[in-house]
Amino acid sequence: MASVIKLSYHRRLFLLLLTFSWGIIACFIGFQYLREGQYKSELLSAQLQLYNRQLLDVVEEGLPYEEYIISHEMPFEELRVSIITLSGAVVYDNMLPLDSLDNHKTRPEVQEALRKGYGYHIGRWSKSDGRQYFYSATSGERVIIRTAIPYSASLRELLQADWAFLWVMIVISVVMSVLAYFATRRLGKTIERLNRFASKAENGEVFDETEPFPNDELGSISNHIIRLYKRWQQTVADRDKAHEATMREEQDKIRIKRQLTNNINHELKTPVASIQVCLETLLSGIKLDEEKRQELIERCYVNNNRLRRLLNDVSLITRMEDGGQLITRERVIINDIIEEISDEMEMLPNDERFYLHINFPEKVCIEGNLSLIGSIFRNLTENALAYSGGKNIYITLLENSTEQCLIRFEDDGRGVSEEQLPRLFERFYRIDKGRSRQLGGTGLGLSIVKHAVQFHGGVIVASNRSVGGLCFEFSLKKQSPNS
Repeated sequence: MASVIKLSYHRRLFLLLLTFSWGIIACFIGFQYLREGQYKSELLSAQLQLYNRQLLDVVEEGLPYEEYIISHEMPFEELRVSIITLSGAVVYDNMLPLDSLDNHKTRPEVQEALRKGYGYHIGRWSKSDGRQYFYSATSGERVIIRTAIPYSASLRELLQADWAFLWVMIVISVVMSVLAYFATRRLGKTIERLNRFASKAENGEVFDETEPFPNDELGSISNHIIRLYKRWQQTVADRDKAHEATMREEQDKIRIKRQLTNNINHELKTPVASIQVCLETLLSGIKLDEEKRQELIERCYVNNNRLRRLLNDVSLITRMEDGGQLITRERVIINDIIEEISDEMEMLPNDERFYLHINFPEKVCIEGNLSLIGSIFRNLTENALAYSGGKNIYITLLENSTEQCLIRFEDDGRGVSEEQLPRLFERFYRIDKGRSRQLGGTGLGLSIVKHAVQFHGGVIVASNRSVGGLCFEFSLKKQSPNS
């Protein structure tokens, strides 16, 4: 069986383009050929129509038209002139006797003249003398003037299209075909290279060709595809490394959880030991005065509150980390939360009270969790009250766009050292551990603030004020990041 010759993509594309383009060119040349012949016929008819009009004026004015025909120069030699009534009868013919002529009403040029006022017909054989003529007829109010030129070789040449134009079109078409060949060859080479790439990609092989693709749209697409494939290969090559990194990350998580457990155990020891000592003293049967008993009971109550706050804070952080999608969201007006904190501040004793300076010129409303947003402002306020050593808190609205709000929270206290700033949001990190425990702090307040801000799609940054005190700037998204 003879093998089938398969043409390359370049040759198939070139032949298809060549067939299509030459088909269009052939149609255009044919149309132009017919159009030019029609144009020359109309031009010839216009010359005859001019003579017809002049003769028609003579006939309709009642002047001797035979003398006019003989005495005036005709536009063409051997011009046959006929005068025909509107009914089709020939009343004059300068070449043929009238009795040899039949009714001419059915002649195409006569019918067209009766319909439009003028008409012509190309190359029809005359029934009267057997010659081929070019006819042109003009209709008046009473008669039709028809002139005819014998369809000789010179007239046929005159009416033919201009072959010089056609040859120019053919030469242009050949040049365009050559250009199309090189254009399709370039395109075909790119397609063939892509085909080789696809074969190697299917087998998982490396595409090692270094020749650049053409600087065009197809070349750009090809480069994008190859870059994507190489990235995929790199991803496959890095899969084991990524797996190892994941295992290390799991180990780090286990270590962090173990560290968190140890920190919680460490934080629980002091209040639990204190409560145990107080309870053992109360249950020992030792006689104590009422003041001492009340002191032990109050110490148990304070340490119990500390334990409760610690457990609540740990539970809140765990809930934000592991089950953030379960935390409900609602419409929250931040101005109301700040106003509540201001009212709570008013109820504190004068020696513990801070002065709040609020600069919120407009209403700020976001979609979030009321409890978490409240914990941001309350923990920052409690942090300033307990550790800043100042007397003023400044809450300022820096930005309120449709996407987010940006808020600054400041105090006028002592601030912290620069090396401690990056660690302020760590769990259980205390600048003054002894004072923090004495005041009942859990060491989780600022960590809760950071997690609550992140839960609302924002970031928080801590810095020292130039005039003293701490400054916290944080953003909150107006809409839920998952909405």
